[in-house]
Amino acid sequence: MVEDLAIAEVAEKFQVTTRTIRYYEEIGLVHPHRENGHRRFSRKDITRLSLVFRGKKYGFQLEEIKNMIQLIDLDPSGVQQLEKTMEYGRRKMREIDRRLLELEQLKTEMNSWLQKFEEELVKRRGEPL
Repeated sequence: MVEDLAIAEVAEKFQVTTRTIRYYEEIGLVHPHRENGHRRFSRKDITRLSLVFRGKKYGFQLEEIKNMIQLIDLDPSGVQQLEKTMEYGRRKMREIDRRLLELEQLKTEMNSWLQKFEEELVKRRGEPL
């Protein structure tokens, strides 16, 4: 069995500050136990933090991540957690699709402006088009 980790070890493992780990504890994402006054993080806490960081990577809000993680404890079958994760995932995909469309429109607009600027520059230099 893997030994419990100290907060500094956990922070190093995830390449974050200890303050970040303490914040996640404050909002109830992890529940380390105390040993001689020091936080000790179990395998379950490490798994939860892995889920938190994966969720953040994909742009989920901490409240959404918290909801998904809490369902693991409420429904041992994992069905509710998977359903909620899929709901949030589908919503995130719609958001990404909207953002991609906005970026494509912005790219088209910027290219148009750059072309106009290039034409203006050629004109001002007296060069043939």
